Amino acid sequence: MVKLGVNIDHIALVRQARLGAWPDPVEFAMAAERAGAEGITVHLREDRRHIQDKDVQRLSKSIRTKLNLEMAATPGMVKFACITKVDDVCLVPEKRQELTTEGGLDVIGQREKIKSSVQALKKSGICTSIFVDPDLRMIFASKEVGADCVELHTGTYAEAKSESQRKKEFEKLVLAARCALDLNLILNAGHGLDYKNVGPVARISGMHELNIGYSIVARALEVGFEKAVKEMRKLI
Repeated sequence: MVKLGVNIDHIALVRQARLGAWPDPVEFAMAAERAGAEGITVHLREDRRHIQDKDVQRLSKSIRTKLNLEMAATPGMVKFACITKVDDVCLVPEKRQELTTEGGLDVIGQREKIKSSVQALKKSGICTSIFVDPDLRMIFASKEVGADCVELHTGTYAEAKSESQRKKEFEKLVLAARCALDLNLILNAGHGLDYKNVGPVARISGMHELNIGYSIVARALEVGFEKAVKEMRKLI
């Protein structure tokens, strides 16, 4: 069964709009678990625009499933992840000016930096993933630097403007998935997935986990958070 990791960044984004204490990401993480989520995902950005260090620390002590920390491959972030003892880390690219992550990590161009980060994380017992475009070169490079897992960037598929373009992007995901599985990498995916486009991705052979946040939080404004999570859980 494909697992659902619920990203709660946008809960923290609402809180930070007033720099208050509510809504509390920890409370919503627990609600996601009650609704069937198998994991909680947060992105600790270098500019701390939403999730804060204390959120990660509290989540690591409070949730019952697992905590997946998305982060840049920097020494400071690696040190924080190891001290906090998160369960999983997904290394992602990060630019200060972007609204959200715009694509996969360039593993080839940053090979040594990423390899060093992966080694340090794995030494601390953290399962380490790399967020990559469905590009076979990046998947092979992820294996070479020692990653346990790849998370395929589904944004281009999700944002396709025509059915033919979406089909083309989906075929890339399928090919990338086969490559990852052939290399004995755990296969995850995420970014831009919603209630209309998640089905085909969930049915890709060997898919282990989907990490979804924005569409669940947006749906929750209409039906409530736990129901929104349950609906997504049922779809995948």
